[in-house]
Amino acid sequence: MTKTRQMAYIAILSALSFLLMYIQFPLIPAAGFLQVDFSILPVLLGLVIFDLGSAYAVLTIRTLLKLLLNNGGVSTLIGLPMNFVALGIFVLALALIWNKERTRRNYIAASIAGTLGLTAAMLILNYVYAVPLYAQFAHFDIKALLGLGNYLFAMVVPFNLLEGLIFAAAFLLLFTCLEPVLKKL
Repeated sequence: MTKTRQMAYIAILSALSFLLMYIQFPLIPAAGFLQVDFSILPVLLGLVIFDLGSAYAVLTIRTLLKLLLNNGGVSTLIGLPMNFVALGIFVLALALIWNKERTRRNYIAASIAGTLGLTAAMLILNYVYAVPLYAQFAHFDIKALLGLGNYLFAMVVPFNLLEGLIFAAAFLLLFTCLEPVLKKL
C-alpha cells in the first residue's frame, strides 16, 4: 500500500473516530458525566490495518479535531488529555499482546491488560490531575461533594472496568464482521 493511500485511510478513520465521539452514553447513573463513546473502534482498525504508529495517528488526529471543532471548555481541556492517555494504553496492550499473533486467547489477555491499564491510568490521572483541576477551574470539588475515595473507587474504577469490557466486546464483534474485508487490505 502506498503512503498516500495509508494517509487517506488514517484521515478517514480519524474522521470516523471524531464522529463517534458524539455518540455517548453513561454507564453509572450516579456519575452521568462519565460517558462511553466508541471512538476507539476506528483507532483499533488503524492498528489492525497498519500498525501502532498509525493507530496513534488516528487517535491524535481525532483528539485534535475534538479540541479544535467541538471544544466543550474546561471539561474538554481536562478530560480529553486523560482520554487520550487511557485509550493509548488500551491500544498499546492490544498492539503488544494480540496484534503480533491474533488468537482468541491473546485477544482476551490483551483486553484484560488494556482494561486494567486503562483503569489504572484513569484512577491515577483523576487523583493527581482531574480532581484538583476541576476544583480549581470548574468550581466542582468532588472531594467536598462525594469524598475522593468514594468517587475514585465507586465511580471511576467500575466505570473504566466496564468501559474496557465494552471496548473489547465491541471491537471483537467489529473485527469478526470485517475480517474477510481486512484480509484483502
